[in-house]
Amino acid sequence: MQLTEITYEGQPPIDAYGPNFFRVMEQVQEGPLAILPKGVIKWNGFDDLDQLIKAATEYDVIFIGTGKDIAPLPASVKTALEAVNVPFEVMGTPAACRTYNVLLSEGRRVAIAALPVSE
Repeated sequence: MQLTEITYEGQPPIDAYGPNFFRVMEQVQEGPLAILPKGVIKWNGFDDLDQLIKAATEYDVIFIGTGKDIAPLPASVKTALEAVNVPFEVMGTPAACRTYNVLLSEGRRVAIAALPVSE
């Protein structure tokens, strides 16, 4: 079997996640985070949409991680994102991290905003 090392251009992948943290570029980020084309930012959850909306033209889709399990977005968040045509997919944070990493490795224009998993 031949193994091929995955390389990422531009944005960093998510190395790991756990209870209330993400590890990106070997640095632990506590709490929610977003990785946008401009880099890793502290995300304050569903009340913090400005950065996601401002960068919307720079990515094809943003994955929104809702924690350990998939959960519906608050109606106000869904309405705000749809009003400005932000392309998004909602999933549990583990699935959002995996999907983000896979599409990033394919050179796709993706972003992620995720709540950490709880214990």
